[in-house]
Amino acid sequence: MAIITGASMISGWDGIEEFVAVARAGSFTAGARAFDASVTHMSRSIGRLEQRLETRLFNRTTRSLYLTESGRVFFAQCQRLVEEREEAIAALIQHNEPFGLLRVTCSYALGERFISPLLREFAQIHAGVQVEIDLDNDVVDIAGRGYDLAVRTGHLEDSRLIATRVAQRELITVASRDYISHQGKPARIADLAAHECLTGSASQWQFRYGQTWRPDGRWKCNSGSSLLDACLAGMGICQIPAFYVGEHLAAGRLQSVLDDQKPEDEPIWAVYSARRQLAPKVTRLVSHLRTRLQTMLDG
Repeated sequence: MAIITGASMISGWDGIEEFVAVARAGSFTAGARAFDASVTHMSRSIGRLEQRLETRLFNRTTRSLYLTESGRVFFAQCQRLVEEREEAIAALIQHNEPFGLLRVTCSYALGERFISPLLREFAQIHAGVQVEIDLDNDVVDIAGRGYDLAVRTGHLEDSRLIATRVAQRELITVASRDYISHQGKPARIADLAAHECLTGSASQWQFRYGQTWRPDGRWKCNSGSSLLDACLAGMGICQIPAFYVGEHLAAGRLQSVLDDQKPEDEPIWAVYSARRQLAPKVTRLVSHLRTRLQTMLDG
């Protein structure tokens, strides 16, 4: 894709909003309707934009319209620009009230039980906000994929991002009563080598003073609920966030092990790029998470 320089910059936004409207709608006719303009205007504006960029943004046939590879990359960037401009205007008009699409990514465990309900609350409080939450146990590039905020736990790798601690969670190592009655309790971390270890999304278990253990066993699943089910079935020992197991510990179905080696509580972070830190929808959401998340985790 050509870089826009010199005289091309004079054109500014010419054609960009039309391009975003058509890309969103999937056709020139629907895009023109959404943009409140004629199909001819949309086609000519996008044609001039393609000339300036010296690349084709759409592949056009008599029956279909779809973005080229360059068009997909450009659309992701332009859509963010249009949304941020709309948010900035709305924030001024509405006295810094959150507005626009709020895209959040989070792991399945936290997302299903806690973050999704809190985002629901947030959307009910702020009527101008649209929410999109993607649950993914992988650490994704939030800036590159257009997310406003990620909720992450533990050690953070990317120093380019801003991280605000919003809560903390307890990790606990447990086994079923039946498993312990047949296999015994490990007395030391090294004793785990003689036990079946049930593995979740974390490749290492955390213990006191920064000690770690790489679990090995016949069962691995990145779903906390499935990991818990396997543990309850007596298949082995697992390390899991405490919110999964409270009722089972109280009922005696599970027992904690290696209590004297229990790790410090794991921090939970709201993570976002520097360019998003002043957006009202992001700052208000971070505040909402700090106010409500720990209470839900402790409940």
